[in-house]
Amino acid sequence: MEVILLERIEKLGQMGDVVKVKDGFARNFLLPQKKALRASDNNLAYFEKEKVTLEANNLKQKQEAEVILEKLDNFNLIIIRQAGETGQLYGSVNTNDIKTALDENGFIVEKNQIILNKPIKELGIHNVSVKLHPEVQATISVIVSRTDAEAETFIKGDEIKIENNENLTEEDTINIEEVFEDGAVPENIGEEIKDSSEEDEDEKDAEEVNNEIISEANKSEREEEGVS
Repeated sequence: MEVILLERIEKLGQMGDVVKVKDGFARNFLLPQKKALRASDNNLAYFEKEKVTLEANNLKQKQEAEVILEKLDNFNLIIIRQAGETGQLYGSVNTNDIKTALDENGFIVEKNQIILNKPIKELGIHNVSVKLHPEVQATISVIVSRTDAEAETFIKGDEIKIENNENLTEEDTINIEEVFEDGAVPENIGEEIKDSSEEDEDEKDAEEVNNEIISEANKSEREEEGVS
């Protein structure tokens, strides 16, 4: 279907351009949103007649959007959510959540003005675009955190410590080089430990043999007493 654009449409054209689009896109979006007219002789004549008015309205809307842009661009929008120790949210943050949070901060926008490719599912700072006008777009920082204090930590750029379930980490293990002074680590420390272990085993074996000898001696004494 051929349509006449009544405003700039990204990747499609400028106001007044006649472009060919898919029928579904025209019927479901461009025409009902009054962003375009069907391309016909009557509509072309109407556009030429109203062109000055349409351009004036567009300029006014653009100027209003630029005023909002000054306040909204780079705005830190904090959204509090519950999350696990790894930072994964119990749920997600979508365009409706962002719209509600913006409304609460005095920025009235529509859901379709918020550009979010996929729901946010983890803690942190996420850059989100808000289309205020076909030619004016703001970028906000959506800060998803468990508390306001945590949000401030994100803003400052500090790291959030995530608890580890393991009791002992690699950093907690003893480094033998740190225990001794430089160059003082015994070269045969591994052998000494091994030798010590072997000595303990030898002592254990000797003790077992000695116990067996004593046991046999006691047994012989009892047998002699029985005979006499």
